[in-house]
Amino acid sequence: MWAGRVLHATLSRAPRGSRAQSALAQLRGILEEELESIRGAGTWKSERVITSCQGPHIHVEGAPGGIINFCANNYLGLSSHPEVIQAGLQTLKEFGAGLSSVRFICGTQSIHKDLEAKIARFHQREDAILYPSCFDANAGLFEALLTSEDAVLSDELNHASIIDGIRLCKAHKYRYRHLDMADLEAKLQEAQKHRLRLVATDGAFSMDGDIAPLQKICHLASQYGALVFVDESHATGFLGPTGRGTDELLGVMDQVTIINSTLGKALGGASGGYTTGPGALVSLLRQRARPYLFSNSLPPAAVGCASKALDLLMESNAIVQSMAAKTLRFRSQMEAAGFTISGANHPICPVMLGDARLALNIADDMLKRGAHLLGRWLISRTFR
Repeated sequence: MWAGRVLHATLSRAPRGSRAQSALAQLRGILEEELESIRGAGTWKSERVITSCQGPHIHVEGAPGGIINFCANNYLGLSSHPEVIQAGLQTLKEFGAGLSSVRFICGTQSIHKDLEAKIARFHQREDAILYPSCFDANAGLFEALLTSEDAVLSDELNHASIIDGIRLCKAHKYRYRHLDMADLEAKLQEAQKHRLRLVATDGAFSMDGDIAPLQKICHLASQYGALVFVDESHATGFLGPTGRGTDELLGVMDQVTIINSTLGKALGGASGGYTTGPGALVSLLRQRARPYLFSNSLPPAAVGCASKALDLLMESNAIVQSMAAKTLRFRSQMEAAGFTISGANHPICPVMLGDARLALNIADDMLKRGAHLLGRWLISRTFR
């Protein structure tokens, strides 16, 4: 007891600055220990600096000459498409650099409403709502839609943004084994006691390039009175005959209730995400989705680029078919060369090596040879 009083008196007399420095020193020690553990595991991620525009051929700081780019999500090459760039420039000139406001105060321009309507038409849904990113769309959806009376059933390998979005909501949470329809059915049976049941899945999984069995998921959802949510970030623009995504690819567009996706990959690659689905849901999100209510509006240039990208896709499916042919060519020739390629017939082509450190080392070596690879795609399971 006496010792405690002495310690308290000592701390009370210590200058505030020294106590703050002590706390900062403690923080630094904790952070360095954590960073060293990442280095020791061989999973340290370095940012390579690109000194050119995004595209199939890029220039990287510290690497001589041009580099073949194998690791961007620029699936259709629209990030540097001249018409997309020109649309962004024109929108920038006409509507300015930004809105300096959230949407509901004074941050909604005609181009935002036009793009939302275009997204809804593209996906054949009633309405759509824009966010700064698809991460924000996932963060906003579940909390606004689901209550403690409801249940959400999530694939165990869903994207981090889906997982984080689900954590924010008060619904009962069920996690089913990856692509395991028997386990999903068991979880749906268990969840029958709840008001709403929402099955949440990625359409295409970004680590392994495998595709959700949406036909079976939708069948189970119908059987057990559930709704279906699909994140189409790695499908929008290039999967399906006209690039509508996995629901088009698998013939279930009329059975998927809610779609979230991104403008930051195939659709120009600038920034932005969205939710599209029933009009009443979109109206609710405009009232309650916190990332929408408290984030600045999507910048006009990004809106213009994405709008033009959608125009190009809706005018012709030639670019979609070209992507499919390139994917088949790469996968077949890599397998013929003796490599193990994971996933379905998706542009994400994980070359499985079995060791994370080896994957990162190979990625570094390939950069020296003129090819930019992402080491984590070469071995995915360590990073889950």
